[in-house]
Amino acid sequence: MTEIDSPLLDALTDLVSEAGHAILAVARSAVLDVREKADHSPVTAADRAAEAVILAGLARLLPGVPVVSEESVAAAPQPPLAGTFLLVDPLDGTREFVDGRDEYTVNVAVVEAGVPIAGLVLLPARGVLYRGRVGHGAERLSLPPGGRAATAVATAIRARPCPRTGAVAAVSRSHLDPASEAFLARRQVEARVSCGSAVKFGLLAEGQADVYPRLAPTSAWDVAAGHAVLAAAGGTVVQPDGTPLRYGETAGWGVPGFVAWGDPAAGRR
Repeated sequence: MTEIDSPLLDALTDLVSEAGHAILAVARSAVLDVREKADHSPVTAADRAAEAVILAGLARLLPGVPVVSEESVAAAPQPPLAGTFLLVDPLDGTREFVDGRDEYTVNVAVVEAGVPIAGLVLLPARGVLYRGRVGHGAERLSLPPGGRAATAVATAIRARPCPRTGAVAAVSRSHLDPASEAFLARRQVEARVSCGSAVKFGLLAEGQADVYPRLAPTSAWDVAAGHAVLAAAGGTVVQPDGTPLRYGETAGWGVPGFVAWGDPAAGRR
């Protein structure tokens, strides 16, 4: 087992901050070099620049630990994976990035025996980082891209109890599917916050929303870092049938769907 202590979490924070700086450098250059991948999703020069920073840094900080990153998944180890491994999305929300929105993130998760134990979700354009270690709590940091953890302003965050009425849902701006719409209708959600990428997990972790359903397929690297932050803040992420969502135990890196709850008890009502 890899211990994620405070110095290592700070080093990972510095690394994702460097990746965020690389993304903004591409954005300022206006040479995005947008291409279409086999699944018809976009990839840009910023995705590739951030991934290069993260992979080099993880090799230095956690030598020998397997890394599964979106833009180089073909060369990554395939599940099932035992022990510790890392899931990386160097730029989650590429569509938002290309469209000029500020909702894209850099996601890094540490997974142990299928369970996320630590996660970092950086919003480079906002200078905000959500991070957490399960069992040790979660934080929101004010962190300009390229900034260091040692100088960041950190605020402890905690998910809130879900109200019986008036719940707030975080929903995908680009991928809101019919099954998720039906889920929200059944739950009589009072308000919605639409946004891209793993920002939605941060909203639950800091008590700004109560539930985030994604009942359509996605990928493990889109979910695991936010999952870890939310779990550290007291929340949970489950499969549509209510069982725990785990990673790296079955073939492929797809996630058929999930529901994230700020209040684990709300999912059992």
